[in-house]
Amino acid sequence: MATERQKSIARNLTLLIPRVPYLDAEAIRTAAGSRHMKSLSPASAVWLATLAHIRHQHTDYDELRDEGYEKDEARFFVVEAINEVLDQWGATRHLVSEADEDEGWDDKDGEPGEDVSEDASPPLPPKARPRPDAD
Repeated sequence: MATERQKSIARNLTLLIPRVPYLDAEAIRTAAGSRHMKSLSPASAVWLATLAHIRHQHTDYDELRDEGYEKDEARFFVVEAINEVLDQWGATRHLVSEADEDEGWDDKDGEPGEDVSEDASPPLPPKARPRPDAD
């Protein structure tokens, strides 16, 4: 039997990304329900878990990090790919890129397990490095 929080996470997941594939939905639901997300509202937990899941499973973020790019640099390069997946899944919101908003990334969309409350100030913009596949 599901708890009220689990039911709320499931409802919020359906509202946020109604066309998400089942396996992705299960992974996001599990991450959103994890212990370190309990201090967040179900809607926030679903949003952050969705971003982290897409970033790691549906973009080249991890490869960019392996190539030596800093976290903020790699995130900068995958914003469009994340929004494309969100579009495919019928998302009701998108990730705002640094070009669209002066504050840029903030750690509210941190990885599962990261302490996202620690630093309220926005990070410095990523260094101007070309993407590895750019000519």
